[in-house]
Amino acid sequence: MRHFNTAGPCSPLKHYMLPAMERLPEVERLVERESYFVLHAPRRTGKTTALRELATRLTTSGRYAAVYASCEGAQAAADDYASAERMLLDELRIRAGSDLKGGLLPPPWPSAPAGSQLRSALTSWARSCPRPLVLLLDEIDAILGASLISVLRQLRAGYPDRPDAFPCSVILSGLRDVRDYKLASGGGESSRLGTASPFNIKVESIRLRDFTADEVSRLYAQHREETGQAFTAKALERAFVLTAGQPWLVNALAREVVEKLEVPLSRPVRPEHVDQASEELIMARATHLDSLVARLTDERVRRVVEPMLAGSFGDAPADVYNDDLQCARDLGLLAPGPGLRIANPIYNEVIVRVLAGTIEDRLPVPEPRSFVLPDGRLDLHHVLAEFAEFWRQHGEVLAGTANWREVAAQLVLMAWLQRIVNGGGYVDREYGIGRGRIDLLLRWPWRDDQGRRQEQREAIELKVWAAGRKDPLAEGLSQLDGYLDRMGLDTGALVIFDRRPEAAEPELRTRFEEVVSPAGRGITLLRG
Repeated sequence: MRHFNTAGPCSPLKHYMLPAMERLPEVERLVERESYFVLHAPRRTGKTTALRELATRLTTSGRYAAVYASCEGAQAAADDYASAERMLLDELRIRAGSDLKGGLLPPPWPSAPAGSQLRSALTSWARSCPRPLVLLLDEIDAILGASLISVLRQLRAGYPDRPDAFPCSVILSGLRDVRDYKLASGGGESSRLGTASPFNIKVESIRLRDFTADEVSRLYAQHREETGQAFTAKALERAFVLTAGQPWLVNALAREVVEKLEVPLSRPVRPEHVDQASEELIMARATHLDSLVARLTDERVRRVVEPMLAGSFGDAPADVYNDDLQCARDLGLLAPGPGLRIANPIYNEVIVRVLAGTIEDRLPVPEPRSFVLPDGRLDLHHVLAEFAEFWRQHGEVLAGTANWREVAAQLVLMAWLQRIVNGGGYVDREYGIGRGRIDLLLRWPWRDDQGRRQEQREAIELKVWAAGRKDPLAEGLSQLDGYLDRMGLDTGALVIFDRRPEAAEPELRTRFEEVVSPAGRGITLLRG
């Protein structure tokens, strides 16, 4: 029986999968035109699966000899470009031995000096091969420094001789576009290859997109066809919302539901199963999620993500900020396209949980059930009242120890809420980029008198009164009205943290008020 894959390339014999080339319809046209081009996307989006599928497809067509090879092993050579060339040629021979037959195999590599070994070998192979040669070089950006320059220059030098005496088409695949490759790991802006790179022969740079909602439905339908267990329409919708179609997350979420939660095959997968699976993934922080978390220590990432969480813009110079922004997008932390937003709600939650984790560990351990009313609903007023008491005594000190100071106060409250609802409900977060706010939606499941499952929803908006700014109360109430309209709620809470140097001490300024929004809603206001 096939299964949802979360480790390595997909195989149609072992895994539920969609034809990878559906997400790259233009690639075969570029190969036919003997183009050299770039395919880039964040990790775990299916690049390797797509490249391997393309290589097989081109070779079995009878028109090409296509070879997929990973450049990752050459990373160990660093600036020793002679070693990097040999490592890459060894990988090409191994892969060719697996994927090609007979006269398509490469001849013995000719002897050549360092810096021209790759070009000489590919020239010899192209001349002896009865079909045009296509190279698909994965993880190209793993090669560093002088070795990267050498490889790219040799590919450019042989380009005019294609197809008779050099590969007719070369595809470079990595995290970033070729102009953004660094000459060395962690290289600064001055070490970028730029537009005048040694691979200026590329005709196009293609980003492998994520799954659409329809593709997620088609992928999950394969599980139904093989097991009889269906995902309901609302479960499919929820899965797409949580993952935004990120391929690894789409597979990991389904795998969590059908293998870890062990929902009986006789029962359909419902939205609450998807939510539970999402929570389990976030708590477990699987390898892919953990690698994203590790990026939060990168100063370039922090300069982008911290002001996003705070609802503001960074104050870095535009050129530095733009490079930071591109870095965060290339890593997959931010969604592609215009606008600033974390790539998907699961990444969003993982980021906040990690940042708030050290704070949460220092919070008191209240009994969560003490915040539950007799009918099973959550007592939000009690939750906020207890937080206010904690903030009066410890909040300022705790916020001062956080690494990300701009969003420290908000992280303290979010850590408090997570501690309360953990295991019983969920906290959904939205960030108003450039509008200085965070919107939280608490979702708390409970059962009515007839035992029917209900979901309580409570909206909280977080604002900061920063130095040199006016009181954000009026703006916050107006923004909260808009959020409540979208959520279909009649009331909510507004929390304003006063972070001005002249602000009174927390024990003096922390207080509750009942106010009315511009739309006439009753709003609980907490100043802290």
